[in-house]
Amino acid sequence: MEASVARKVSPIKKGATEKRAKFIELAERRTANAIRAIRVIGKLGNLSAYSYDETDIKKIVSALGKEIEDLKARMLRKSGKAAVEFRL
Repeated sequence: MEASVARKVSPIKKGATEKRAKFIELAERRTANAIRAIRVIGKLGNLSAYSYDETDIKKIVSALGKEIEDLKARMLRKSGKAAVEFRL
């Protein structure tokens, strides 16, 4: 009887383990991609190549900050996706 109980519990744990592994894999890759993307945005700070003002900087930083706050909220409450929009 103990063996049948072990068989019933095992698939649940295996599924949870697989979900955790997939989460780690995707979270690491997506976070690295996001960091790279932020660094690319930072390259816009090259004044010899681009023209911008403080208002533009504030809008970019505000949009990124809002997305970070939305990320926290989605991760904590498990809600759905939102549309991506950004304009200077």
